[in-house]
Amino acid sequence: MNHAACYRAIQARDVRFDGRFYTAVRTTGIYCRPVCPARTPLARNVEFYPSAAAAQAAGFRPCLRCRPERAPSAAEVGGRPALLQRALALIDRGWLDEGSVTGLASHLDISERQLRRLFDSELGAAPVQMAQSRRLLLAKQLIQDSHLPITDIAYAAGFGSLRRFNEVFLQAHGVAPSAWRRSLPAEREPDSATGLPLRLYFRPPLDWSRLLDFFRARAITGLEHDDGRTLWRVLDLDGASATVAIRPGGDDHLRVQARLSSLTALPRLLARLRQVFDLGADCQTIGAALATDPDLPGLHFRGTPLAPRVPGGWGGFELTTRALLGQQVSITAARRLVQLLFDRLGEPLSADLLDGWPATIQAHLRARFPSAERVAEADLSFLPMPGARQRALQSLAVAVASDPMLLQPAGSLQASLDKLLAIPGIGPWTAQYIALRELRETDAFPASDAGLLRSWAQINGQRPTPKALSERAEVWRPWRAYAVQQLWNVDPAMQPDRRAQGIGP
Repeated sequence: MNHAACYRAIQARDVRFDGRFYTAVRTTGIYCRPVCPARTPLARNVEFYPSAAAAQAAGFRPCLRCRPERAPSAAEVGGRPALLQRALALIDRGWLDEGSVTGLASHLDISERQLRRLFDSELGAAPVQMAQSRRLLLAKQLIQDSHLPITDIAYAAGFGSLRRFNEVFLQAHGVAPSAWRRSLPAEREPDSATGLPLRLYFRPPLDWSRLLDFFRARAITGLEHDDGRTLWRVLDLDGASATVAIRPGGDDHLRVQARLSSLTALPRLLARLRQVFDLGADCQTIGAALATDPDLPGLHFRGTPLAPRVPGGWGGFELTTRALLGQQVSITAARRLVQLLFDRLGEPLSADLLDGWPATIQAHLRARFPSAERVAEADLSFLPMPGARQRALQSLAVAVASDPMLLQPAGSLQASLDKLLAIPGIGPWTAQYIALRELRETDAFPASDAGLLRSWAQINGQRPTPKALSERAEVWRPWRAYAVQQLWNVDPAMQPDRRAQGIGP
């Protein structure tokens, strides 16, 4: 890391470097984000680390003012090798809470030695240290922002026992968690009957109304609801369930109220919500890269090119089901099919996940999306679609039920696509769409999508072939997924009743 360049960035408190490195101050023993509002320390007293885990491993404590747990996670910082970002995304989803580094390396199709070397060279920390840093920073956030008991915080953050949590926290902060909480200013939000209060941070800006429009056009009655500002949703978290309310909380965060069937599912919930709203995207950096193509329509924020956020899926099996049922039909028709599937096979919620929500909201949330196991065993003849499509959905459900890792990022985009294409009924468009929305592959590109072809025809006056559009899209790498979203956003037929190949943007 270039000491002079990093020091200039912290002098400017440049938000573009938030999450890219951390400043450790030798005279105080504290590490900070580049945007920390505290007085800039002398250059001779600081050193820089590429990750919070590396700073913690070197013996530094997180700053109480800039709060490193609010920085973009390492998995969300652009400019790092794609393989590393996939590994970090899996760690953020909780892989190492139960799995091993050996298993993670095998899933990514590299050796454990290669994986460790990659982490050390790019982040200055081992995979296990990155996972522990994630747990510790989440625990720190819960101590400061919630009224949860320390024991509940330990398990919610992913620690296997209270004793282990106390040991790790004491080593990192020099004080026990309960004593540290007593020393903090009263920042915690009041207790709420609607569940655990959380905050999700992002690099501004975020167009909440556009995101809400996207989900409203695909809303399933009984599964989700919005009132124009707050979005309520039921989620399936790999066996656990949750109900959440999400709304804007400020220029740099969303406010969340969550009720979970198990607090141990909290890390999975946070990872899923960050994925759903694409909160880790550096929209200005991506926008600047795509703006070099004058033919690509873009957004602007205060005169700066801005890429749109790419909405993700609420669950892996749900997203792939929506994609499959949406082939060759309009958004409205796809939603109708998903609604029928949900009404017949949705799994009712327990009362404790609804207690505390307003009665009007309870009336809108009644079940979670059916699991792959449930769909695999069901008779799908009630769905008004061709028998081949019914069999494809059943094959998908069987595949996901037998291999939970099928819908997790693999070692490369092509490896993920190959796994998906091996499922009967999943073609190139569907596989690319799943990679874009669920696997969060920034370079996914469903070239045959009718909306893309239509938008490009509007720009250039002639409808291209998928092959021609793919060749034209080479200049958009590695951000083709964001270019896709930009083109979908200007598609004149992008309305809930539009007819295209797939359910579209």
